[in-house]
Amino acid sequence: MRIGFVGTGTITEAMVTGIVTSGFDITEIVVSPRNREIAARLANRFPAVRIAKDNQEVVGSADVLFLAVRPQIAEEVVSGLKFRAGQTVVSVIAATDRPRLLGWIKEEVDLTQAVPLPFVAEHQGVTAIYPPNPAIAVIFAALGTAVECDTKEEYDLLAAASALMGTYFGILDRATGWLAEKGMAREKARAYLAPLFASLAQTAVQAQQTPLDDLRREFSTVGGLNEQVFDEFERGGGSRALTDALEAVLRRVKG
Repeated sequence: MRIGFVGTGTITEAMVTGIVTSGFDITEIVVSPRNREIAARLANRFPAVRIAKDNQEVVGSADVLFLAVRPQIAEEVVSGLKFRAGQTVVSVIAATDRPRLLGWIKEEVDLTQAVPLPFVAEHQGVTAIYPPNPAIAVIFAALGTAVECDTKEEYDLLAAASALMGTYFGILDRATGWLAEKGMAREKARAYLAPLFASLAQTAVQAQQTPLDDLRREFSTVGGLNEQVFDEFERGGGSRALTDALEAVLRRVKG
């Protein structure tokens, strides 16, 4: 199998790293030269990676083609390429729906959309794909976990929820900053909070059958400090702000 990437940014680097190190059966990975630094780093690190002379060479070389360009330039890039009828294409372009993509491609291709996250580099990513596609699910399963969405509505909801990553780190940063303001070394504050957050995430993953609100109560003594922080968060409009932000992102995802 020859895999091609149009667009050579952070997600492409993570996916290429994950695919090569997973032992997935590939003949070659062809990447576009647009980001020369990342393309060169991948080619130097992995013998299976080749840098194409341009995006059209990537399209022509690939059995499975990933479109991984920024949404702001997606129409310009994609509409300028010539695809093969029946070609397997996977779009990881954010906030760009299938009808628009197919209109730009102008060929009857086998198009799947996906939302890979940076963790695929370590085979720990969870990737939503739509529509269900067993062959593409196998690739993403090698990079962690694949969630095949039965409807566009499911896919859009997971795409919107994936926008919480920055907020997660933002909360960690604000809490670390607060400890630093109180006189603790920022490095020490981070050394405590980052593993704490990681352990909580692992608890949620491992306790799949336990409702998350039950976990919140389990980790919050009645009348205790954890309960107090969540109550203050609720009264301060934290939950409302979070859901309002997700609704706004969902509207953007739906176009």
